[in-house]
Amino acid sequence: MSWLRALKETARSGLTVERRRLEPVVAARAALGLALVVGVSLALFGPSVAASSAFGAFQAAIATFQRSWRPRPTLALASGASLAASTFFGYLTGAHEVLFLALLLLWTFLSGLAWAAGPTAGMIASSNVAIMLVTITLPTSVATAAGHAAMIFAGGVVQAALVVLLPVRRWGAQRDALADALAAEADYARRLRHDPVAPFDPVPLMTARSAAAVTPRQARTRPAELHGARGLAERIRPVLASLADPAVGVPEEGPERARVRELLGAAADVLDAAAHAIRHGEPVVLPPPALAALRTPDTGTILKGPSRRAALRLTALLGDVVETAEPRPEGPGADHGTARTRPTLPRLAPLVLAEVRGELRPDSPVLRHAVRVSTVTAAGYLLGAWLPFGHGYWAPMASVMVMRPDFSQTYARSVARFGGTLVGVALATAVVQSAHPGTYLSAALAVVCAFGMYLLMRTGYAAAQVFVSAYVVFLLGMDGAGLTQTVRDRVLLTLLGGLLAMVSYAVYPAWETPRLRGRLADWLAAVGAYAAVVTARYADPAGPASPDVREALLRTRAARVAWQEAVARATHEPVRHRGLSHAAVEQAEHALAEFGRVAMLLEAHLPERGAPPVPAAASLAESLHRSTERGAKEVRERREPHWDDLRETVTAWSAVPPDHFLLDKGAVLLLESLEELTTALTESRRHR
Repeated sequence: MSWLRALKETARSGLTVERRRLEPVVAARAALGLALVVGVSLALFGPSVAASSAFGAFQAAIATFQRSWRPRPTLALASGASLAASTFFGYLTGAHEVLFLALLLLWTFLSGLAWAAGPTAGMIASSNVAIMLVTITLPTSVATAAGHAAMIFAGGVVQAALVVLLPVRRWGAQRDALADALAAEADYARRLRHDPVAPFDPVPLMTARSAAAVTPRQARTRPAELHGARGLAERIRPVLASLADPAVGVPEEGPERARVRELLGAAADVLDAAAHAIRHGEPVVLPPPALAALRTPDTGTILKGPSRRAALRLTALLGDVVETAEPRPEGPGADHGTARTRPTLPRLAPLVLAEVRGELRPDSPVLRHAVRVSTVTAAGYLLGAWLPFGHGYWAPMASVMVMRPDFSQTYARSVARFGGTLVGVALATAVVQSAHPGTYLSAALAVVCAFGMYLLMRTGYAAAQVFVSAYVVFLLGMDGAGLTQTVRDRVLLTLLGGLLAMVSYAVYPAWETPRLRGRLADWLAAVGAYAAVVTARYADPAGPASPDVREALLRTRAARVAWQEAVARATHEPVRHRGLSHAAVEQAEHALAEFGRVAMLLEAHLPERGAPPVPAAASLAESLHRSTERGAKEVRERREPHWDDLRETVTAWSAVPPDHFLLDKGAVLLLESLEELTTALTESRRHR
């Protein structure tokens, strides 16, 4: 993709306003916390302290809107405490330009590295640096700086307290994640009716798994219906695939296929009903036609062999889902069974440090982002101070807020930031210059703008920036600060910050495109290990709930999602695909997805513990492991992958196939998928 086209695509993305479900009650709660903090601070301490405390409450509320599974009060407190520390240390060094620049470089570099811990930590750290650049201009002494820091933290405490005292849809994010996973299974069942080999996106299941991990405090209050249904949904997926696939079960046409379609439609209706019940905390209401389809005795007479076993297992699993999804009264100390635990913030620190250490390598996108954002922020601060506009922090504030570890987000947010700032600052300045609002009216207008930002922040960055820019103008206008700065000055400084951010990525990029082969190799190695573990269980039966199979599946999902995210980031990058054309990307993804689907079918028919072993499966497992490990190495080294070990095993079975209805057929399908991958990569090399 050319630079011109890449800029057009990212600009369009940044200015897009998406249609999302608005949450006015949650936005009103956040605005209420801000109003309480500003009102009390104004009455007791004056406009300057009120501005500091307002930034603390404002940022703490934004933290509670992030897609995180941690308790919202914890996020608000962490945001308030970190911003208070940033402001205090920033003021201590603010009078010494060299010392402050050193602190700014260090603080911004660490905020860049914080993205290694996830987007929530990265966003909070980046916002802390941006707001610090404003708040350190408000105190006049060390004592007042400490007071400002205390009020900033108090703003976070108020927002945390309101989340506890005024709960809105408690456990809503976790309910949505689990309901989305069940709804994705329902959609998959419906698509299988018309396409027996339809693909399945594992992201909803992975999101639900992440949401299922709880802290010790959360474990004591988690609703019973949020425990267990996710595991059942994951067990249903291979059963659905096994029931629909003609290679395993019934022919593509005829009465057996009609019965399978009926069962898949009924399963979809049941899963949708369970998803609705969990999302809203209501009893499960099952549609009578679905119940009739699942309970009819015709299944045993129409379906035979593996398809009959899959149908019976599907019915049993659906019954477990319905039972689990029913809301039940909970009390302290209720038994939730074994839950995945999420470490508390103090125990998270060594894990985050380990993640950061893992990113300290030259080719790390996170490390490159940290270098870029620290350099650009310092340059923007110096340029803003040198230019004759005053309040030069608008430039570095814009830079640090728009910069992200990947190209498309950085450029899209730069355009959105400039457009939103242009509109927001113009409107707010027009109000200030024409109406001359006093202290309390400016504070009220700031709270209204904050409410607008909280309400629309999920609809697009540009829409949110209109309200953020106006919020800053009104807030600083409470005591007259910044009123001498014109719209032109603020917009030009914001444009300068955005341009610095965009230039920095062009000069010191972290392109995803050259790493696509490595991501593909990671996925190949993971899915190959998964297939090998599954087939090994036929030689040594351990039952369907084998933990090593489960761990291998999770690693495969993570590698597949990493590949998909890398492809999405590379799509808008202005660099040529080095060795992988767009067609090769699609064909290679299809080949490995098909490989994983066949492995999943094999998992769906794992023998029970104590069942007679199939000795031939051991040789298949070993050849799968060797072939995919070697193939992954060849993909990374830009060589043509070969599958000689697996081909020899499949050829040897042609004369004396193993005594199992699926292993021989599954091995052939696995080999065909890998050969399709070789074709995709070979054709890509020929067209370079």
